[in-house]
This record gives sequence, structure tokens and C-alpha cells, in this order.
Amino acid sequence: MAQDLYEDFAERYDLFFDEFGRHDPVYVEFFRTLFAEHQVQRVLDCACGTGQDLHLFHSLGCEVYGSDISDAMLTQARKNLPVCGVNVSLKRADFRELHHHFYLQFDALVCLSTSLPHLLEEAEVVRALTSMRKVLRDGGILVLDQGMCDKQLRERPRFIPVISRSGFSRLFVMDYLDETLQINVLDLWHSEDEQDFKVFSVEYLMIRRDDYERLLTQAGYRDRHYYGTYRFDPYDEEHSNRLIVVARK
Repeated sequence: MAQDLYEDFAERYDLFFDEFGRHDPVYVEFFRTLFAEHQVQRVLDCACGTGQDLHLFHSLGCEVYGSDISDAMLTQARKNLPVCGVNVSLKRADFRELHHHFYLQFDALVCLSTSLPHLLEEAEVVRALTSMRKVLRDGGILVLDQGMCDKQLRERPRFIPVISRSGFSRLFVMDYLDETLQINVLDLWHSEDEQDFKVFSVEYLMIRRDDYERLLTQAGYRDRHYYGTYRFDPYDEEHSNRLIVVARK
């Protein structure tokens, strides 16, 4: 079995959130509106991580399933969700092989938080998108999102501050390679009593809006829409700071 990329980071991952289970109202309304429009009742989060979005989808009244390839992230999700009174089916699964693990048909499949670009070859991305499509019902929707966007890949900032709290900061240090982007996550603890840091590194395939259009078409999706915010603002390659994709089977 391949080494778990998140083995040493899963417990720190939730530092991205002020509080587990607390969601940005705009983010909540995006999914509430989207799921209502497409009659979503059963949803699979196929890169569920520590369960933050599983909690959200459960709060929207959905029948929720979660999977992830990382045992460490699933272990953290199993700690997080019961505290919030949420009982969700969790399964270890590679999102390139979902059709071998799930025999249900989902109304929506989500793959969020820049998860798909973990795959470093386009052929593997298409393989994943195809597997996702196989577990969607006819007319079901795929939702992808990533912080990596055309603007960032054009401007290539080296440092991106992510979190600044009393006693803790998180900084992204970016290395732009030929076809991939390495993000070095630098966590800093700073107080009168503590001075410490830890580093976690992850490599992503650079996937732009036009790449998604090509790859989703190849995988057989239709009605592809691209947004730059969770307010459904259209994606703008020059100005958008996030890339959100909604496509239909």
C-alpha cells in the first residue's frame, strides 16, 4: 500500500477552520441552491478529508456518504463527526475506482478542496472523472473546486498567507514546476511560551479552466459551468481567485 500522504498532517488539517462544523453562510447557500435545483438527495464526497463538508451536506438534509484514500484523514473524520452528532458512512476508496466500491447511484458527487489535482497525469484525471461519472445517476451533478486558478498560475505568487491567529499562522510557500505546483504548508506556533514550526508539502497538477473543459468533455460530462465564487459569479480567467466546476452526467 502506498504511503499515506496525509499521515503527518491530518490532525493539523482542521486548523484551516475556526471551528469544525462552522460553515461560511455563502458556501452553505451555494450548495443549498445547487442541490435544490438538481433535486439532490444522495451525495458522495469522494475526497471527504476530515469531514467538514460531510457535516454541511448532512445539515442540508441529504443522505451522505464519504470516501477518501487517506486512512489518516478518515480517522480524523471519525473523531470529528460524532462530536457534532453526525453519523455518515465512511469508506476508504481511491476516487479513480469509485465504481468498485459504491453500487448506489448518487444525485451529486463532490470532490472539493483542490483534491482532484493530486493526480499528476491528465490520463489519471480522466480515469477519476470517468469513475465519478459511473456512480452518478443520469442527470446527476459533479462539483469540483480548487483554490488553484488561472490567475494564480499566471502571476505565480511565491508566498500566500492563509491563517493568522493569536499564537498560530499558516503560510503557503509555492514552487512552480513544469506541469505541477508544489505547495509547502508552513505552520508556525508563536507565543511567549512556544516557538515551533512544521512543514507539509503536496504536489498538484496545474489544471486550468480550459483543461477542465477538455478533460470533462473527454470523460462524457455535459452542461459544464464554471464559477469564480460561491455566489455563482461566472469564472473570469483574469480575476477569479477560485475555480468551481459544476457538470452534469
